[in-house]
Amino acid sequence: MASSVNDADLSARFAERFGATPRVFRAPGRINIIGEHVDYCDGLVLPAAIDRWCSAAAAANGSDVLQVAAIDVAAEASLDLGALTPRKDWSDYVAGVAQVLRREGIAVPGADLMVTSDVPIGAGVSSSAALEVAVLLALLALAGVADVPRVQLTRWAQAAENDFVGMPCGIMDQFASVHGVAGHALRLDCRTLDFTPVALPDSAAFVLVDSMQRHALVDGGYAERRADCEAAAAALGASLRDVTLAQLARAALPERPAKRARHVVSEIARVDAAVAALAAEDLSGLGRLLDASHASLSADMAVSTAALDKLAACARAVPGVYGARMMGGGFGGSVLALVDAVQAQAAQDAIVAGYAAATGVAANAMMVRAGDGAGEVMP
Repeated sequence: MASSVNDADLSARFAERFGATPRVFRAPGRINIIGEHVDYCDGLVLPAAIDRWCSAAAAANGSDVLQVAAIDVAAEASLDLGALTPRKDWSDYVAGVAQVLRREGIAVPGADLMVTSDVPIGAGVSSSAALEVAVLLALLALAGVADVPRVQLTRWAQAAENDFVGMPCGIMDQFASVHGVAGHALRLDCRTLDFTPVALPDSAAFVLVDSMQRHALVDGGYAERRADCEAAAAALGASLRDVTLAQLARAALPERPAKRARHVVSEIARVDAAVAALAAEDLSGLGRLLDASHASLSADMAVSTAALDKLAACARAVPGVYGARMMGGGFGGSVLALVDAVQAQAAQDAIVAGYAAATGVAANAMMVRAGDGAGEVMP
């Protein structure tokens, strides 16, 4: 989805389509500064909600059906709340949320929903989590359920993706969408769900560049990496969160699980190093950590691609860029570049030009800022 529809326009279009005045909820996508492929290993991550949103307009319709209109894909779906089954399309993220809430004993009413988003799809910025969280807030409000702890919102949104969509993601994406703090990243402990906002210096900017190589994480590559990590943990008799590189070196693990585990252990260490670099406003040091993360994701986790490697290299060659790495589950998607704020627009243009010269591909790019988490849009 890539929307130019603002919340007021969304309400007007909803009223025109469904003949009712909706409530509107929105949830952001996220970047992950560092800490990739570790959230499902009890690891540490450093995401931030961004200033790109999925908005969901909703009103009860007195039926037992969710009638959902998705503006950006010009599609509609009619979902029978009594017989929700995966369709293997965008509507599964809506149906999955409804099923999880009903499983929890919440009387989700039939409703009309209209959704729109400017969170890029397939770019590694969690468009799916933004959709899940926006719909979750809308359905809870229509069911008259208030004051749900935000950690519980996170768990329900994750369960929709795990159990209904079939994507075994960790909790980071939904957590960042729910808990975002403007101007801050979140140091999140994925074992305990304790988190600490980490201020982002005004001198730092983040440029997100889409390789234009689409990824589909449900196709098995992501699940295979997770299984490799679980096999390594089982062989070691400990969570990878609690393993050191020295212990790994002494263990006689098969090559593939050993490489996956090496990425996880080293990446968790890079997260706290990144927090320290931000506290010191050491952007050069943070950039080196991003570069190391990309190298590990490419060589050990094997989730990068030739296009992502080329895009990251193009970014690093640009003046004002401190470091760059692939972001998200991999197999396509985007590169995140840490850029000097004064040079951010020029750097963005140069990265896109360099990638086009190297590959012939015209990449989409945007600067993103750390924004607040999900909530209702008040009239």
